[in-house]
Amino acid sequence: MKKQLYSAEHAKFLKKRKKNLALIWSLRIGLLVLLLGLWELVTALGWVDPFLMSSPSRIAKTIGALYLDGTLFYHIGVTLGETLLGFAVAVGLGCLIALALWWSDTLRRVLEPYIVVLNALPKIALGPLIIVWCGTGSKAIIFMTVLVGIIVAILHMLSAFIETDKNKILLLRSMGASKFQILRKLVIPSSLAAFISMLKVAVGMAWIGSIMGEYIVSRAGLGYLIVYGGQVFKLDLVMSATVILCFLAAGMYFLVVLLEKFLVKNTDN
Repeated sequence: MKKQLYSAEHAKFLKKRKKNLALIWSLRIGLLVLLLGLWELVTALGWVDPFLMSSPSRIAKTIGALYLDGTLFYHIGVTLGETLLGFAVAVGLGCLIALALWWSDTLRRVLEPYIVVLNALPKIALGPLIIVWCGTGSKAIIFMTVLVGIIVAILHMLSAFIETDKNKILLLRSMGASKFQILRKLVIPSSLAAFISMLKVAVGMAWIGSIMGEYIVSRAGLGYLIVYGGQVFKLDLVMSATVILCFLAAGMYFLVVLLEKFLVKNTDN
C-alpha cells in the first residue's frame, strides 16, 4: 500500500499551487508571443520602418547568418566567458571584503565612505585608465566587469552581516563563542537570503560591466557586434546581439534561481 506523504488539505494546496504556476507560465509565454507578433505585424504593415526597429523575422535571419558563417558561438563564447569570470571574481572578492569589514569595525568605519563614493562613480569614466592599466584585450573587459559588480556585492553582504540579530550574537558570546564561531554558526547562515539576493543583482551588473567594457575596447563579443552594427547602420545586427544578450542574462538568472531552490531545500532538511 502506497504511503500517503501529505494530508488531503495539503495535497489540495499543492495541486492548486501547481495550477497557478502553470497559469503564470502560460501567461508569460503568451505575452511574449503576443509582443513578438505585434512587432512583426507593425513592421510588415509598414507602420514602423523595419530598418529602424528591425523585426523578429529579420533578427532570426541575422542570427542564422551569424551561425552559418561560424561567428555566432565565437562571439557568444567571448562575452559569456568574460561575464562569468568577472561575475565570479566580483562576488568572491566582494564577499571576502564584506567579511573583513564586518570583522573589523574600525576598518569598516574607515573604508565605508570610500566604498560609497566608488559605488556612485560612473565606471565608464575610468575607461581610458582601464585601457592603460590592462591593455586592449579581455583583461580590460573583465576588470570593468569586476569593478561594476564588486561594490554591489560588498554593500549587499556587509549590510546583511551587520543586520544579524544582535540578541543572538550576545547569547553566543555569553556561552563563550569566539568571533569566528559566531561568524560561521550565525552570521553566514543568517545571510543566506541576502547572498541569493546579491547574486541576482550581480548577474545584471556583470552583464552591464562586460558589455560596457566591450563598448570601450573589444575585438569580439556581443558588445562588439552592437558597436559595429551601429557604426555601419546594420541595426538588425544590433537587435540580434541584444536579443541574444537577453536570453543569456535570463539563463544566468535562472541558474541563480535554481541555486536558491537547492540551498533552501538543503537548509530546510
